[in-house]
Amino acid sequence: MESRLRSILLRTVLLIIVVGALPGCASKLTTDSGDDAESSVIEPEVSRRQIEPPKINTNDFEIGAYAGLMSVEDFGSNAVYGASLAYHMSEHFFFQGNYGQTDTSETSFEVLSGGAQLLTDDQRQLSYYDLLIGYNLLPGEAFVGSSRSFNSAMYMVAGVGNTDFADDKFFTLVFGAGYRMLLWDYLAVNFDVRDHMFDSDLLGTDKTTHNIEFKVGMTFFF
Repeated sequence: MESRLRSILLRTVLLIIVVGALPGCASKLTTDSGDDAESSVIEPEVSRRQIEPPKINTNDFEIGAYAGLMSVEDFGSNAVYGASLAYHMSEHFFFQGNYGQTDTSETSFEVLSGGAQLLTDDQRQLSYYDLLIGYNLLPGEAFVGSSRSFNSAMYMVAGVGNTDFADDKFFTLVFGAGYRMLLWDYLAVNFDVRDHMFDSDLLGTDKTTHNIEFKVGMTFFF
């Protein structure tokens, strides 16, 4: 009987010791797992790039000058220069007015005839003005190198105007496309191609002439 009682007491003491040790073991396991989780977290080191958006208002004026080459049908290709004024009524639509002039060359008939002159020197100067509406098709960014980007847009234009040539005035339809790159908040460079279409009978036959213009311009926003 005494040995049985002693056995029961030993088992009770061992149970008390085990139960008392369990919270410490659980705490140790929790602490170790927490330390391992914290040590496994990777802190990213990302350098943030500061971007300054252009300070151009949604409604804005644009004025500039341009130069390029104009191919007048039957009268050769020559330098053209002029000025433009635009009003941006929204992010996508704008109105534009242009005035330009060029000096045309002799026709192939005049060159081959050896002396026949269809036009005087004053009559060879061609000037035009037009009013166009434009639409920005693909506004975005142009990247130069790995560290510089410029706001840019491709656009379409269409409108009407007047062409003064050979002592006559011709109602003109104008269609074209262009590309604008904003170098600074107030300065842009433009690349344009335009077709000035008007009916002419200068060579004795009525026909619609296509007079293609390629030009590069610098414009200022204000």
